[in-house]
Amino acid sequence: VARQQRRGIVNWMTNYPDKVMEIKKIQMKGGTCQGEYAPTWLKQEGDTFTLAIGAALLAWGTVSCSVGYYRLATGKGKKE
Repeated sequence: VARQQRRGIVNWMTNYPDKVMEIKKIQMKGGTCQGEYAPTWLKQEGDTFTLAIGAALLAWGTVSCSVGYYRLATGKGKKE
């Protein structure tokens, strides 16, 4: 008779209970727009400030790139 191997953590990981459908039922209950008015990334105190800083940096970078591309395309702003 072959002896069964004892695989502590490997056995625990492979025989882990599948709870995906339980979580999926909760998510599907309210449709796909559950956090439309209160998204999870805007629920803490400093989240709006962080969002504003990120948006400002993104806007500054976009404007800087646009100005640079315009200057490259037209030849303006060259050092002589």
